[in-house]
Amino acid sequence: MFDFITEEHELIRKMAREFARNEIAPIAAEHDRTGAFPIETVRKMGELGFMGIEVPEEYGGAGMDSLAYVLAMVEISKVCASHGVIMSVNNSLFGDAVNHFGSDEQKRKYLAPVARGEKIGAYSLTEPMSGSDAGTMRTRAVLDEAGAHYVIDGLKSWVTSAPVADTIVLFAMTAPEKKHRGITAFLIETDRPGFKRGRTEPKLGIRASATSEIVFEGYECPVENRLGEEGQGFKIAMRVLDAGRIGIAAQALGIAEAAFEASVDYAREREAFGRKIGQFQMIQQKLADMKVKIDAARLLTYQAALAKREALETGGRFTMESSVAKLFASEAAMWVTTQAIQLHGGIGYSKELPLERYFRDAKITEIYEGTSEIQRLVIARMLTGLR
Repeated sequence: MFDFITEEHELIRKMAREFARNEIAPIAAEHDRTGAFPIETVRKMGELGFMGIEVPEEYGGAGMDSLAYVLAMVEISKVCASHGVIMSVNNSLFGDAVNHFGSDEQKRKYLAPVARGEKIGAYSLTEPMSGSDAGTMRTRAVLDEAGAHYVIDGLKSWVTSAPVADTIVLFAMTAPEKKHRGITAFLIETDRPGFKRGRTEPKLGIRASATSEIVFEGYECPVENRLGEEGQGFKIAMRVLDAGRIGIAAQALGIAEAAFEASVDYAREREAFGRKIGQFQMIQQKLADMKVKIDAARLLTYQAALAKREALETGGRFTMESSVAKLFASEAAMWVTTQAIQLHGGIGYSKELPLERYFRDAKITEIYEGTSEIQRLVIARMLTGLR
């Protein structure tokens, strides 16, 4: 159907679909119930190359492109959005950051084991009082007198995979007076003194993806673990979020597809007033609208993936395409899952079916890696050139 999807792309999509159905589907509901991190299946995903799809083979990855990543993300998220976001953080937020801004030594030491699924990566920008406005962050990194270490103090919140992460891409202030221009990125080893995992978040959805605060108290980060140059952190964070938004668009698309397919099946089987409910015009309208939104979300997500692939070749940006895809796909997922529950009636509200999980998982796609409001702001500013 799409000539830009090659046989290699189809192969990874098929691998992801079969793995998700055979390995993840049987455990998804239980992990959602308990909130337990699915480390065994995450390790297997790494063995199959899903945890570093765009990472070059020399650094432990699959060496494929952004479209391959999207296709695999959709299939994994279709079965379990928690596995999807774990995969997204490893690939987009951690993997993209180290792959594009790290030194060769940093890539070999930190990126390769994460890309292979042997270790877990995370990304930490948000703080309790600093979400969309990164320039107000309070975490500080001060270079010691010897110039050998940065001493880091502060509290970060909503760090996906933090409870199990081995390495974290951290953003901290090295020059607070410069605000955004004073942010620097670091590679944090979580087994060093001065690092502590804080409160785990009791989340509405994506419950099997561990999320917590992290605390720094006199943490000494070697200078060689700085990612990029001092003051380059905000640039790194925004470039990485561009990539991350494509992953979340793919996650949202997978959730929406799962809810839609369940709705079509139910409309064919369920009877009311002597007819299949799929024969009623109101049900038909819901299904038609779901189909249109999902197809539009798919095309926008593919467009963003292709824009990223081109940008990597030309040195350009793909901010507009990633924001548009993330905005539309996330809101489509929320709408589709809401309508799917309505279509199913009482059984849709019950935990007997995964629909209520799809609904809970969909909501976060409108929030993390830039809320829908921030996406609209980004898009409008790029259109007008005004701030």
